[in-house]
Amino acid sequence: MNENWITTPVTAELLRGALEVERTEHGVLPHRLPARARAQCADGQLAMAEAQPSGVRLVFRTRATTVELDALATKRHYVGAPPRPDGVYDLLVDGRLAGQAGVAGGNTLTIDMAAGTFVHEAGPAGTVRFSGLPDADKDVEIWLPHNETTELGVLRTDAPVEPARERGRKVWLHHGSSISHGSDAASPTTTWPALAASLGGVELINLGFGGSALLDPFTARALRDTPADLISIKIGINLVNADLMRLRAFTPAVHGFLDTIREGHPRTPLLVVSPLLCPIHEDTPGPSAPDFSSLGEGQLRFRATGDPAERASGKLTLGVIRDELARIVAQRAAADPHLYHLDGRELYGEADAVELPLPDALHPDAATHRRIGERFARLAFTADGAFADRGA
Repeated sequence: MNENWITTPVTAELLRGALEVERTEHGVLPHRLPARARAQCADGQLAMAEAQPSGVRLVFRTRATTVELDALATKRHYVGAPPRPDGVYDLLVDGRLAGQAGVAGGNTLTIDMAAGTFVHEAGPAGTVRFSGLPDADKDVEIWLPHNETTELGVLRTDAPVEPARERGRKVWLHHGSSISHGSDAASPTTTWPALAASLGGVELINLGFGGSALLDPFTARALRDTPADLISIKIGINLVNADLMRLRAFTPAVHGFLDTIREGHPRTPLLVVSPLLCPIHEDTPGPSAPDFSSLGEGQLRFRATGDPAERASGKLTLGVIRDELARIVAQRAAADPHLYHLDGRELYGEADAVELPLPDALHPDAATHRRIGERFARLAFTADGAFADRGA
C-alpha cells in the first residue's frame, strides 16, 4: 500500500449521470431512477437495468499520477453460455481516453433464461487502478461499466482531489431501451449516447434501461423532474418485444408520457425518436423469444413469435409504432414548437442492416453503436439538427 495515498469517499458531488446515490454496506450504489420510481415497480429486469451505471462517471480534478477505485461489481452469467467478460472502466484525462481496466471478482447473478430463474452469489470487491497519468492539474473522468451493477468504495490518489470545474455544457437527458443502455458496445464511452454526447459537446444523463423503455409513468416523472437543456426519448422496440400493449393503449400512453415531461420542461427541445430498423419485428408483432440453439457457442439470438395478421387487432410492430409516433408528434408540434421527431431508420436502416447486421437479431454491436452515435450527433446537434431548436 502506498503510504502517501489520499483517500476520498465517493459522494454524489463527484458523480455525474446518476439521479440518486444509495449508501450500502460496501459504499455507494449509483441509481438511474430515484427511489420513488423504483418503489412503484417490482420488475427484476428494470431493477437490474437502472442500477447498471450506463453513462455514470466519477469526475474530479487532480494532479495525481495514480488513481485507484474500490468497486464491488455484480456480474451476469447465463446458463449454457460462456462467461461474459468483465465490465470495462474508461479513464478520460481532459476529455481524452487515457486508459481502460476491469475489476475481477464481485457478485454473480446466474440467469437461466429457459427456466426464468435468477441466483445471486456474493463475491469479493476489487480495485481498478490507473497509473502513469500526467503530473499536472487535469480533469479526470472514470466512466463506470455500462452493463455491470457497480457499488463504489473509496477513491485513492497520490495527490488531492477536488470536484471538477463546470464546463458550461448543456445537459442532454436521454431515455431509451437496451440499445440506448449500451447493449453490446465495447465500453462505457462507446455506447451510442456517450459517443453522441462527446461529439455534441454536451453532458449526458442516460436513462436507457435494457428491456424497460415501456412508457412507464414513473420514468416520465423522473424525466420531468431532472434538470436538462435537451431531452430525447427513443420508444418502440421494448413495447413490441414485450408485447406489452395494443395500439389503443399506445397512443394515449405516448401522449401522457409527453404531457408529463412537458410539466417540468415546457419549452425544452424534446426529440422523439422512433425505432431503429429491426427486421424480425418490422411487420411481425412480439413477443420476442430467445433462440437457444447457438447458446453453447456463445451466441444468443432472438426471434419474433407473433403473427403479422394480428396487426389488424391492434398488435404493435415497429412499422405501426413509427407511423403512430410520426403522427402524434406532427399533431402536437402544431402547439409545441420545441417538439421534434426523428425516424430511427435514419440512424440504422436497411443498408446498415446488410452491412452491419444485428448479431442477435435485436441489439447492435460495437461498430454499429459508433455509427448510430455519429449519425445522431449529426442529425441532432449540428446547426440543422433538432437540438439547434429553431422553435418560436
